[in-house]
Amino acid sequence: MASTTLYSQRDPMLKKRDDFEDILEERRNSSDLKYAVRCYAPVLYKGLTPCKANMLKSMVLQSDHLRYVINQVSQESGEAPDIIHEEASVILEEMAHRLKISTVRFFAFTLTKAFKTLFQHICVNEEGIHRLQQAIQEHPVVLLPSHRSYMDFLLMSYILYTYDLALPVIAAGMDFMGMKFIGEMLRMSGAFFIRRSFGGDKLYWAVFSEYVKTMLRNGFAPIEFFLEGTRSRTCKSLTPKIGLLNIVMEPFFKGEVFDVHLVPISISYERILEESLYARELLGVPKPKESTSGLLKARRILSENYGSIHVYFGQPVSIRSLAQDKVNRCKYNLVPRHIPRKPTKETQSFVTDTAYRIVRLQEDSMVLKPWVLMASILLQNLEGLELSLLTEQTLWLRGLAQSCGAFLDWPDHTPSAKVVSSSLALHRGLVCVSGGRVSLVLGEPQGLVTPEEALFNRAVSVLSCASYRNQILHVFIRPAILAVAIHNAASSKKDEVFNCFSFLCKMFSDEFILCPGDTVQDFEEACYLLVKSGSVQTLQQNIVVTDRGQSTLSFLNGLLESFLQGYQVVCQYFCEEACDSLTEKQYIPAVRSFAVKLILAGNLRCYEVLSSDMQKNALAALLRLGAVSKVKVADQVTLKVNKLAVNSLEDTLGGRLPTQKAVLARL
Repeated sequence: MASTTLYSQRDPMLKKRDDFEDILEERRNSSDLKYAVRCYAPVLYKGLTPCKANMLKSMVLQSDHLRYVINQVSQESGEAPDIIHEEASVILEEMAHRLKISTVRFFAFTLTKAFKTLFQHICVNEEGIHRLQQAIQEHPVVLLPSHRSYMDFLLMSYILYTYDLALPVIAAGMDFMGMKFIGEMLRMSGAFFIRRSFGGDKLYWAVFSEYVKTMLRNGFAPIEFFLEGTRSRTCKSLTPKIGLLNIVMEPFFKGEVFDVHLVPISISYERILEESLYARELLGVPKPKESTSGLLKARRILSENYGSIHVYFGQPVSIRSLAQDKVNRCKYNLVPRHIPRKPTKETQSFVTDTAYRIVRLQEDSMVLKPWVLMASILLQNLEGLELSLLTEQTLWLRGLAQSCGAFLDWPDHTPSAKVVSSSLALHRGLVCVSGGRVSLVLGEPQGLVTPEEALFNRAVSVLSCASYRNQILHVFIRPAILAVAIHNAASSKKDEVFNCFSFLCKMFSDEFILCPGDTVQDFEEACYLLVKSGSVQTLQQNIVVTDRGQSTLSFLNGLLESFLQGYQVVCQYFCEEACDSLTEKQYIPAVRSFAVKLILAGNLRCYEVLSSDMQKNALAALLRLGAVSKVKVADQVTLKVNKLAVNSLEDTLGGRLPTQKAVLARL
């Protein structure tokens, strides 16, 4: 297998990352059938023999925990325990995996064919694989991959099969069951299916949690789920969902296992299979329903080139080590283990903090390709720029990204012009080169189109390109927030800049991964990185921008401009057009319509404002800060607007109102 080396400059000295091996190289030079039917004998936790699916279901249905909940539900509903037990059995039958090695071999064969067609390389850090192999033998393991594509869970199982590791059981959404034949194939390759929401269904929650905990306690297989809960349509990390993480930690809290190891996994795509689909979803086009026929129609993607994938298996994280001095496990001894109990505030805080730390680890090991840098520059130059200038600015941005700790995959010994031109060729659907000038493809469809249709097509291109720029935001987000704070603060005094920085972190905490309670640490990190790059100096409690730093801060301000404008447009909508009876369901179409009017009137140039993801995050921020509240009237929940508070936030975001503690206090 061929190897590649990637570097990070998280420290002033160059820091070497794990080497990567291209697992497709061997597949291209050997028989796919032999690979699929080869001897597969993974080592399991403490040498256990694999557990049959029926035996696992029997253990769940006979568990003390489920029997306790069945009796509870029986008393509350008045139905006989036997009937409730039968309901639990039906739920489990619908949910449970039926892992079969024959199905795994079928997928190994077909995926090899597909991957060799779609991708040039699939690169894996083998040191991470060795660490995982060791962890699986010693402790129950939970795999936590990033989630950017439907391909993720297939890719994970494919890699583990390739390296002769125990195949994971994977939490999948119930919507995959609509795929009939494919849904059952996924079940037989290790997927177990759960509803997107449980509501107050106590029995369903008990069956689900006991099923997961039984697999974990007995170490039958690594458990895999996505902390973000769903695919990120924007390719930014999503705020982690902690329900499943709570479940897999509980056996440790209760002393049922000595430790649990969490493995953060970063999956980086050079070109995303769903790029235009995601953009359309964000613009309000309904998500296609998962179906076998839809999958067959998607075969046309096999004629496209999607570049490389990098999969980085991070260092296993010990829950035992993390919880030391943070969680008092003695409290769990006060009641029998099988009796369900609500997590304490201390436990909930620990789980939330762990979730954020894991997502940060995923982000830190995301491998960034040159196109990510180029997309960031092109989005700040929608009118286009000369190819030579794009190359020059991409090289400048590479240096800045490396100084901020980016994990870049830049080809060694290849002329910069060739690196840029090959990236442009791979993404030719998004960008065009004409007369030595590079610009995004903002073309309109043939024939007569309405202004709204033309705007929609331009927005699809911009949002598709933004999905690549978003992949590098975690590298720059803290310095970028600081750059905006320096620009908006009333003076260069450090405490005033910090107040502005703190306000922006609160405002954008649903938009970016900013760990709760880390504002001071984030501010210090941002200052360190900008001082290190020579962009600012800290002099006698003042933060001063250097001459050299003007261009850097201008770029960083530009990175956040679309988010600042988007949130201001939402504030403007609430102040000018929102009616008293506005419901949450009406909110997104109404804001989108308002933004479209602004763009068509020439009063707004930011197409990213049309993204439903940004609109949802802006509303979440306004609700959290108390500027908007939810009020239940009859059977409907409406949004009540405090226009004074919303207007104050809009002015503060735009730098028209100094950030003071009083501003937030009024909200």
